Amino acid sequence: MGKGLYTASDRAELWRQWKAGYSTRHIARALGRQVGSIYQILAPYGGIKPAERTRGPRTLKLSEREDISRGLATGSSIRQIAERLGRAPSTVSREVKRHGGRTGYRAHVADRGAWRRALRPKRCVLALNRRLQRVVAAKLHVDWSPEQISGWLKECYPHDESMHVSHETIYRTLFVQARGALKKELLGHLRGKRRLRRSRVAHRDGRGRIADAVSIRERPAEVEDRAIPGHWEGDLIAGSNYSHIATLVERRSRFTLLVKVSSTNTAEVVAALARHVRKLPARLRRSLTWDNGKELSHHKDFTVATDVQVYFCDPHSPWQRGTNENTNGLLRQYFPKATDLSGFTQPELDKVALRLNQRPRKTLGFKTPAEVFRANVALTD
Repeated sequence: MGKGLYTASDRAELWRQWKAGYSTRHIARALGRQVGSIYQILAPYGGIKPAERTRGPRTLKLSEREDISRGLATGSSIRQIAERLGRAPSTVSREVKRHGGRTGYRAHVADRGAWRRALRPKRCVLALNRRLQRVVAAKLHVDWSPEQISGWLKECYPHDESMHVSHETIYRTLFVQARGALKKELLGHLRGKRRLRRSRVAHRDGRGRIADAVSIRERPAEVEDRAIPGHWEGDLIAGSNYSHIATLVERRSRFTLLVKVSSTNTAEVVAALARHVRKLPARLRRSLTWDNGKELSHHKDFTVATDVQVYFCDPHSPWQRGTNENTNGLLRQYFPKATDLSGFTQPELDKVALRLNQRPRKTLGFKTPAEVFRANVALTD
């Protein structure tokens, strides 16, 4: 069934379920439609529900058009019909001429035609402001997210509202290509590769327990409030062919280190992490919070080598190291799932980390992790 056969209630239910995070297949089953027809409705809007259209207060209503049709059928003059409606005779005259004349006028046909013609392609902010458009495009090219761009613009141009744009406007301009302000190629610089915006729910399983592990519940309170730098969170991100990269994120600054590991063997992972951590100033080596992965079974060796205490999250509780989870999500922009991570050298990983550390973060007041980390290093000197 084509998209033109959807009733207003069908469309409302479609958008409601899409916003709630249901898949196109689920929505199709619920509405008794083909999956393709669901996509046909979503795609032109990039998965973003269009604003509800309303009629202007001065436009003719369907009931008025029906009165015009009845008046014409009974032989009333245009002026008589206009007087009964409380409208100007010229308004009624144009309405009749536009929709078939006295003999061909039909109220419902005229109403549908007027509603269709009233739709105007509204130019968006980025299409009207070329300077702003160029700045936004340049930042997208270096992998800044729309939210980062929006926040940075407000910090960089605090008194120039013409250079302010919401992240939602940037997303809409990217996903709804009919707006024509940003090139479609810029979609490739977004972290997510979907072409439809939607709610998403991610699930991730824990990976077992560690012998002699020190629970996160025993971690000092200073770690939780992020007041003191030097507390880290870590994990492995996985690729194809059983390849992995170790990630370390400093909780206060969100500064990220990427560490090449050849396998998940605990001795190799601990040695690689220790080499990188020992390069940090002593005062920026306070603690490490890790998932329940067996790759850190030799955590005592790591503590001896670095003087950094390791704390482990509860099983199935990745939110307990939320800073690292968020960062791993950002890194998927550079290392998509199913990528073989074994081919990346340490210098290449360092370049990716540098790029991520130079992107502003909302949680840091749109400062970059590199800026905040350098300030922390200066404080410890």
